[in-house]
Formats: sequence, structure tokens, C-alpha cells
Amino acid sequence: MSPAELELPGFRFHPTEEELINFYLKRIIDDNKLDSNVIGFLNIYLSDPWELPGLAKPGEREWYFFVPINRKHGPKGKPNRTTRNGFWKATGSDRPIRSYLDPKKIIGLKKTLVFYGGRAPKGSRTDWVMNEYRLPDEHKDHDIVLCKVYRKATSFKELEQRATVEEDAAKTYMPTPHESQDILGSLESSKNDMYFKSCEEENYHTTLTLPQLSGSNAFVEPSKFSIDSLSSPLWTELQNTGQDFWSLFSLS
Repeated sequence: MSPAELELPGFRFHPTEEELINFYLKRIIDDNKLDSNVIGFLNIYLSDPWELPGLAKPGEREWYFFVPINRKHGPKGKPNRTTRNGFWKATGSDRPIRSYLDPKKIIGLKKTLVFYGGRAPKGSRTDWVMNEYRLPDEHKDHDIVLCKVYRKATSFKELEQRATVEEDAAKTYMPTPHESQDILGSLESSKNDMYFKSCEEENYHTTLTLPQLSGSNAFVEPSKFSIDSLSSPLWTELQNTGQDFWSLFSLS
């Protein structure tokens, strides 16, 4: 298959496990007469899993590689599956892959590995998974395997379980004494800010009222003079005595 054919719209590379072993892996080991435009050779342990999609040839959610086995201590040592930022850890035992036409015939073995960030034996589990396919044990002389790398999809049930755990943790959370003190201080500060703001708004809308004077400091407006004042008893008495009214205000 040529690179031009791989770019055809609608092309999807999704082989079965039997096809991966019999058509691809077995042919590459037996006679090397396989077009590598579909699956390329790569030492995937020189890269972290999130870098592999950009190094693969076809693939959208699954990425395939022919991988030479890198052993720690010579040809018979254990494979070295350590990367720059983590390691691949096997889960369970190898599973035999059987022929579809002859179920009694084992055509290969499948090992499932999960990527952990950090260094062994500790590390944080990730959702990156790898299926490593190899020929049966009679082909041990060929240290080449075929690897499929993908990210494990998170099920809806698992998402619900995570949400329940987070909700329970939020309900049972008790703040430390130091955190409680910070919370009380923050509430007190907010209360004071609200009080001063309320006072400012009240003073802004208040009309200034002058105090009322009383006693000796009170100002009394004098009575206005009118014609009715001439008929008062005082005015009549002054007339009988023959005194001029205006003489009362003259200077002596």
C-alpha cells in the first residue's frame, strides 16, 4: 500500500488480531517482504506514549509499530520498557491468540501493558494502554514484536463513581483550625465593609436639619405695626396724659 493510498478519504486501518499476527508480524519476521508504509519500525521506549501518535503512520485512536525488544542484561535478559517519564507495566499473564479457522491452533501471544508515570516500583497509573503481540515461543530467536498503543476510554459508570467520591469528600470535609480562622476573618471583614457601605448610603440621602434655638438664644420676630395698635389701652393712656408718643423715644 502506497502513501497515496493511505491518504484516501474514508481509509481506516483496523486489522483483527489474527491479521496483525499472521499477515503483518509473521511476514516481517519470516521474509521481510512487507511494505512498511502501513506499520513502521520504532523503538517506542525512547518516547512517552503521548508522543507516539505523531510518530505512527496511519491511525486515529490506535497506533501500530514494529518494535525491537530492548533487553536489560544481554539477549536473554528481561525486556526494558522504561521511558523518559515513566514505564510500561504488564497486567496479568499473556493471552494466547488462536486461529479463527482452527481454534486449537495458537498463532501468537498477547501481552497487555499499562503506562505509569514516574519510576518503578512506584508510579501513577495513566489511561495509556499497549497490546504487545508476538509469535509463539518457537520463534524466540526473533526479537521483534508488534505493538498497538491506544488510550483507554473512560466508561460512564466510572465517571459516575468519580463524581460520587468527589461529592462525598466535599460533604465530609472539615476545615483545619487555621482555615477556620481565615474563614472567620474573611466573614468579619465582609461584615464591616457592608456596614460602612450602608452608612455611606444613608448619609448620602440624609437632609441636614439645623437645631431649633430656645431660651435666651431664641430669635423672636417683632410684631408688625398696624392700625389696630392705635386702639390699644396703652395708646389711649398716652393720649389722656397729653404726652407725645414720639417723645418717649427722644434722647435726653
